Amino acid sequence: MELVHKHIILRIEANLPPKEQELKKWMVELVDKIGMKVLAGPISADIDYMPGNNGPTCVVIIETSHFACHVWNDVDPALIQLDVYTCGPFDPHKVIEHIQVWEPTKVEYKYLDREFGLNEISIDK
Repeated sequence: MELVHKHIILRIEANLPPKEQELKKWMVELVDKIGMKVLAGPISADIDYMPGNNGPTCVVIIETSHFACHVWNDVDPALIQLDVYTCGPFDPHKVIEHIQVWEPTKVEYKYLDREFGLNEISIDK
């Protein structure tokens, strides 16, 4: 396998934020969608005792790195931060496509090539 060190981070404002079990399922589906392999997890927790930080958090370890996601559901729209890092090649458009189930109202992202630095790259085609 070619090592490529790609990383996409997303900040999402969404109308339909996932609950903990939905997020775990969603993360595994994303791993499959971009052609990766789960090594461990998903591992999750639902924080419900910290006003301003309530919501599910989930991580999954993949063969080539990790995915992590946290949802802040105390705000409207909900805030979702997603981190997808892998040393294997993947299509970042599939990640953006996969978040659509949350009915995003705003999506910001940075797509990075981390092989020799933190170089932002375009995903426009």
